[in-house]
Amino acid sequence: MKTADFDYDLPPELIAQTPIEPRSASRLMVAHRSTGEISHRRFGDLLEFLRPGDLLVHNESRVIPARLFARKATGGQVEILLLRQRADRVWETLVKGKRVRGGARLALLDGPAGAPNGAEAEVVEAGERGMRVLSFDRPVLELAERVGVTPLPPYIHTPLAKPERYQTVYARTPGSAAAPTAGMHFTPELLLRLREEGIGSAFVTLHIGLDTFRPVGEERVEDHQMHTEHCWLTPAVARQINQVRLAGGRVVAVGTTSVRVLETAARAAADGAVDAESCPLQTVRAFEGATDLFIYPGYRFRVVDVLITNFHLPRSTLLMLVSAFAGRELIRRAYAEAIRERYRFYSFGDAMLIL
Repeated sequence: MKTADFDYDLPPELIAQTPIEPRSASRLMVAHRSTGEISHRRFGDLLEFLRPGDLLVHNESRVIPARLFARKATGGQVEILLLRQRADRVWETLVKGKRVRGGARLALLDGPAGAPNGAEAEVVEAGERGMRVLSFDRPVLELAERVGVTPLPPYIHTPLAKPERYQTVYARTPGSAAAPTAGMHFTPELLLRLREEGIGSAFVTLHIGLDTFRPVGEERVEDHQMHTEHCWLTPAVARQINQVRLAGGRVVAVGTTSVRVLETAARAAADGAVDAESCPLQTVRAFEGATDLFIYPGYRFRVVDVLITNFHLPRSTLLMLVSAFAGRELIRRAYAEAIRERYRFYSFGDAMLIL
């Protein structure tokens, strides 16, 4: 399968630079897999397409202030993007700067123009394209909260007035370098209305890292290697999902990251023994660990029935996942129509509901 099959041309002015207010006022494209029908609504109309007994599954990962700034011993300044925690004080990172070699020591700064704050990091592993593994001399999350900056994707050039707008309203567990943006359309009021109509919510976690930032570079999709991301789905949520499926409800994944957690947990259930106490029908089982699940057309979905997602970058693994769920032809038509209808794209953009 060719990576070029997932390319498209997007007018730059359709890349959303600021979030819309209120969150649920964003546009919602509704695409029906069974008929190919496409319609245009607002996100606040979501209730009309869900039914009592359905279960929304959200990624509750919280974006950390993952952009750090440091100075080399030679005086040159570098920028560090935290990607994934390996150990207590050891992180995989992207480092922007010249000649940051293995063994180099970096003095952390109080912001992009700040002075050294006493914290240090050592490069313990040097990879390609700026990948570095850093060992810090103190707890990293505490340091980031004090001196870090919330990272925005490189296609957003407008400063964000309120950092909380690059979080979901239910973000709880810190660890992501980017937001699970499909969830940013939900407001507390909309979540309450859904619950009052008998539509449940469950929360999983996947900390978003490297693959969000880079398009697929290989010519063949099958040659792409996903980097692992840490995720978990608790026993309580596994029981919730299994019981919904047993009762005939639909599992509605909020975002591609939720899809990857759910399908990883479903793969674990298929490979393991049935937990009769959890549910006699075990679609998923509890899972915690690294996932490198790469979903592209040809993948057989085990648990996800409905998908809420944003409009994704060309040649990205996210676009491939959505194409696997809806079919490449429907997604090609939907994206072409979104461009004609002047939808807003990417992180702060509009949403799509795939039924």
